[in-house]
Amino acid sequence: MTARRSRSRELAIGLGAYAAYLGVRRLVLRRGGRERAARNAERVVSLERRVGVAVEPALQRSVLRAPRAVHALNAGYALANVMLSIGLLLRMYRQGDPRFARERRAAAAAFLGALPVFLAFPTAPPRTRDEFVDTLADGGIDIEHPLLVRFYNPVAAMPSLHVAFAVVTSVGHAHRAATLGRALWPAYAPAVSLVVVATGNHYVLDVAGGAALGLAARALTR
Repeated sequence: MTARRSRSRELAIGLGAYAAYLGVRRLVLRRGGRERAARNAERVVSLERRVGVAVEPALQRSVLRAPRAVHALNAGYALANVMLSIGLLLRMYRQGDPRFARERRAAAAAFLGALPVFLAFPTAPPRTRDEFVDTLADGGIDIEHPLLVRFYNPVAAMPSLHVAFAVVTSVGHAHRAATLGRALWPAYAPAVSLVVVATGNHYVLDVAGGAALGLAARALTR
């Protein structure tokens, strides 16, 4: 396969997956998605309270005492996580790494695997509830702006794609990293989990769902 055909193929895969994501977003929001998402978020909160894992409000209150930490967490949520996963894939592709195809398949499987859940069970993020602070909005990043909201699904908290990508990326790179990397990569997904919960973008159960999705994507693409 020539380099040009290879680039076209990879671009088609990426754009096709994103188009499917936007298609699900459109379907959900056209069918009273915001209202359904609010009800589903209440169901998630109720379940967390029953099983004793509703720690998000307390965690966020602790983090809000350190404004500089909040800025770092916002940056981690808005940019670092997804850019790291995409950046590593791009680097592998440009270097002709033979493991690229498997890593891309795992990332695509995690991304596409979340879409049926987004369609059947739209879930509003914690930041939309009264007991949470929207740290991104407080930091000047309005991801609910009418322009920005066209490019992502605002009611897709369950499962967390951030955590799913973190699991896919960390598992894929930990075993071939240098000594220091092998020690640090296992902490990556837990760190992302802390970021998405502390910023009010995901519930603990969203994190669990994202981790399960990431592990399933890796297992299915062996």
